[in-house]
Amino acid sequence: MKLIKNGTVLTAESEFKGDILIDGETIMAVGKNLDQLADDMIDASGKYIFPGGVDEHTHFGSFGGRLFETTEAAAVGGTTTIVDFVPQEKGDSLGTAVEKHAAKASGISCVDFGFHSMVMDMQPDTPDQIKELPKHGVSCVKMFMAYKGTPFFMEDISILKVMNESKRHGITMMVHAENPDMISFYTERLKAEGHLAPVNHSYSRPPVTEEDAVRHAIAMAQVADVPLFIVHVSTKGAMEAVREAYAGGQSVFGETCTHYLVLDTSYLALPDFEGAKYVCAPPLRTKEHQEALWEGIDRGWLNAVSSDHCALAGGFEKKKEGLEDFTKIPNGIPGVQNRISVLWSQGVAKGRISKQRFVDLIATTPAKNAGLANKGQIAPGFDADLVIYDPDYRGIITQKNNLEGIGYETFEGFEMTGRPEQVFLRGMLVAENGRFTGRRGCGHRIFAKPYAAAYKHYRPALWAQKYPYLFFNAL
Repeated sequence: MKLIKNGTVLTAESEFKGDILIDGETIMAVGKNLDQLADDMIDASGKYIFPGGVDEHTHFGSFGGRLFETTEAAAVGGTTTIVDFVPQEKGDSLGTAVEKHAAKASGISCVDFGFHSMVMDMQPDTPDQIKELPKHGVSCVKMFMAYKGTPFFMEDISILKVMNESKRHGITMMVHAENPDMISFYTERLKAEGHLAPVNHSYSRPPVTEEDAVRHAIAMAQVADVPLFIVHVSTKGAMEAVREAYAGGQSVFGETCTHYLVLDTSYLALPDFEGAKYVCAPPLRTKEHQEALWEGIDRGWLNAVSSDHCALAGGFEKKKEGLEDFTKIPNGIPGVQNRISVLWSQGVAKGRISKQRFVDLIATTPAKNAGLANKGQIAPGFDADLVIYDPDYRGIITQKNNLEGIGYETFEGFEMTGRPEQVFLRGMLVAENGRFTGRRGCGHRIFAKPYAAAYKHYRPALWAQKYPYLFFNAL
């Protein structure tokens, strides 16, 4: 047995000096005076110990992102579990898409991995396919209100049908909320006026395009009477819409992403086409929205911080496809490696969030959102996914230490206040002082359970209880 001793254990609720006893891949005990049970001891004096990070929102392979061979970047950054969005090819069922994507990760991923589905090919039997998702270890399905004219875009009626069926099987409905027609209007006007530089990506998707769509998605969830999770919230208004819906009795939740907390629209205006590196959807916002998002995660109005990691295969050269037209710049910002360091350095170290809130945002609640029963907590019976964090380390985030495989670093030049000193995946040391020390393929596939966190707060609306046949027979 392995014992990590003398460290300060951080959980989502508390912090305390204590020891962690590991039996194989599992946490056996948390307490004091456990030395006699261990044959391998690790002294964590002066260090914090918190659960391995759970990144509930990554794109290893969708949107042109690099595949799972770069997941060592997650490990060195303290993330031990990723939940990846599965692209659906035309003609494939949702289950087939999951198994195809899983085959790309098996034997390759350096961290544990689970999956969310994305509906990209609405088929006559898509509602029937929803009920099969738990068999594939999927507890969440995502649909896009944006990207009109692409396979990602879904009309309201399709979203409502999937919402309706998802509730019957405990699948959490996730929505990418942007108003596509507003975006088209702004885009056409900007292009007609000759505004083609990367910064115009942001101007084509102003805050109102997200805020309107979030409120519309909440209205659809109210009609279907289902829990709802809004991914990558980037604006004050969208965050407030989530907060108000929850306060009004709906089971509505949302996340934000690291880049929305620390990067602003000025990055999109960098010279020499450098701004293209920061093109994503929704786009980066002004500092006013950043401050609102910090308040939102501190007060629990948004319950997780993900990376929305998308490291485009081809790196900056791929971004140059939009050199003469911002609408052709592929979307995607990488960030899985430094999600935890940025949130600690810019959040905990600057007094914006507590250490307990930090743990909840990067590990505990993301695991609950995704239905991962044995992840995100330091407690007996949970997987021994642990980070020993050195709070005294000082450094600078730079590309030379980046393992995301695209030739640049999203958070280049940001200060690091502390860093993961040792990272354990199910009891195995997989990273140490910024170096991957594990083996390729050591990650295991994780099967999520249905009826995840969004359902814990869900109560059927009174009118839905009166007319249940509207939901169970409508399809």
